[in-house]
Amino acid sequence: MLWAAKQGHGLLLSKRPKAKARKRARRKMKALHEALVRSCNSLLPITRHLSVSSTISFHSSINLHHAQTHASPSVSPSSRKPADPQNDIEFFWTTQIASPSRIQKLISSQSDPLLAKEIFDLASRQPNFCHSYSTFYTLILKLGHARHFSFMEDLLFQLRRLRYPATPALFSNIIRIYGDAHLPEKALKTFYGIVEFNCQPTSKHLNLVLGILVAHRNFLRPAFDLFRIAHKYGVDPNVESYNILMKAFCYNGEISVAYKLFNQMPKREVMPSVESYKILMQALCRKSQVNKAVDLLEDMLNKGFVPETLSYTTLLNSLCRKKQLKEAYKLLCRMKVRGCNPNIMHYNTVIVGLCREGRALDAIKVLNDMHSNECLPNLESYRTLVGGLVDQGMHDEARHYMEEMMLKGFSPHFSIAHSLIKGLCNVGKVEEACGLLNELLKHEEVPHISTWQEVILRIYEVDEMERLGSLLDDVMKVEIKPHTRIVEAGAALEEYLIKRIQAKSRKA
Repeated sequence: MLWAAKQGHGLLLSKRPKAKARKRARRKMKALHEALVRSCNSLLPITRHLSVSSTISFHSSINLHHAQTHASPSVSPSSRKPADPQNDIEFFWTTQIASPSRIQKLISSQSDPLLAKEIFDLASRQPNFCHSYSTFYTLILKLGHARHFSFMEDLLFQLRRLRYPATPALFSNIIRIYGDAHLPEKALKTFYGIVEFNCQPTSKHLNLVLGILVAHRNFLRPAFDLFRIAHKYGVDPNVESYNILMKAFCYNGEISVAYKLFNQMPKREVMPSVESYKILMQALCRKSQVNKAVDLLEDMLNKGFVPETLSYTTLLNSLCRKKQLKEAYKLLCRMKVRGCNPNIMHYNTVIVGLCREGRALDAIKVLNDMHSNECLPNLESYRTLVGGLVDQGMHDEARHYMEEMMLKGFSPHFSIAHSLIKGLCNVGKVEEACGLLNELLKHEEVPHISTWQEVILRIYEVDEMERLGSLLDDVMKVEIKPHTRIVEAGAALEEYLIKRIQAKSRKA
């Protein structure tokens, strides 16, 4: 038995499918009908068999015949033929089911991209039916995001053959889809093919493709080639295009190429941006060429650019690591004059650099500058400074700033507190060590077990045990709480108490 296919593509005759093929056809039609009902949930106008106001509901293949019966009242229910999937297909193909806008909404509402394509194909078989560009656009992106690239490319071929006026947004999305799928070659091919759709590529398309290509090291040269010939496609690279390539070449270790691109910008009437300078400065700092980076900063400032804070942070870090601390401090002082107020990160960078090189007194000066510039020191500022003062043996200054930080609610790291207390004990200032220990406890800072052991051992080694012992008594009154750890120093404490009792016995 022969059966007819879609009339719009010519009469295709074939042998009647076998039983399995018929079952697949039934399942396919049933799924399509159910999808139409769920997505539309409204009645679709049938203009060929019904009046304009008549509608049809696709609840099942039987409902299709029920609608056909209403369209022809002369046909009695008893004369209707049994439901047959083959007849359903023929009926569906010979019926205008909806307008292009309704089909577009139906396809857009589908979560399954393959089912959306089935609806697209089914509607395409209707006589004199033409999909709208919006329908193509929606389905192409739906298939692309689902990684059905062969179907997506088939639709693009149809779109080009039908000569629809494509929009730039379509190709921007396609390029992004290929980029997310790590297919740089297809993204590049898409850019070259835009002109075939009577659409002009833009700098946005160029930058999207460049960004995708340079993310793959093997495609750095193809990206550079595209950049050089972009003008042949009517696209002039902008500052973002230059920045993308400059950053890629810098990370690839080819700073000289990045410099050439940077110097080409004014010749091509492209103004470098703050980002352009930052890319080169960071690359130079990574190569320890910090002086060249500072020269770039000067050039940037002379041309009226205001560097972002990250550029200054990078330079300050590099200067401190190169031990050019004088230059780092000068740069810090000039920032405010140049219109960029130093923040806590900038100050801390210089404080760390100074303390690392044994210049804690200069770090105190930086801390004082912070107050004058209305930038409050934070925990890192104090911890770094106190640690630097302790390392240089400036115990009195260190104790002052430790007490200041605790008054401001900052917690000193136990290692810094231990170093300071140990340092005080080593120079014979046991009383000061006990006083600092007492201050720690008042601020609910529990010393480490090693700190206790250090103080206890020192106390019973000195001659004035009675006076220093009373200090420890005051400390213990504050410290002995359920969460404290003095009991862990039991051995040293026991020895101290025994000696104290023995001393009292001798006096008695």
